[in-house]
Amino acid sequence: MTDPLDTYIDAVAAALDLPIDPTWRPAVRANLEVSLKLARMVDEFPLPDETEPASVFRA
Repeated sequence: MTDPLDTYIDAVAAALDLPIDPTWRPAVRANLEVSLKLARMVDEFPLPDETEPASVFRA
C-alpha cells in the first residue's frame, strides 16, 4: 500500500511539472510532515467568536 503523503508528493510534483531527485525525497517528505503538523496546530487553536481579523496597514 502506498503512503498517502508519498502519493500527494508525486501528484503535486506532477501538477507543478517539478522533478524531485530521489535523494531529496526524504527531505521533501520531512518538510511536508512538519508543515502539516504546524498547520494542524493552527487549525486546532480555538478562537472566540469575538476575535477580529488583524488590521491592514498600507504605506
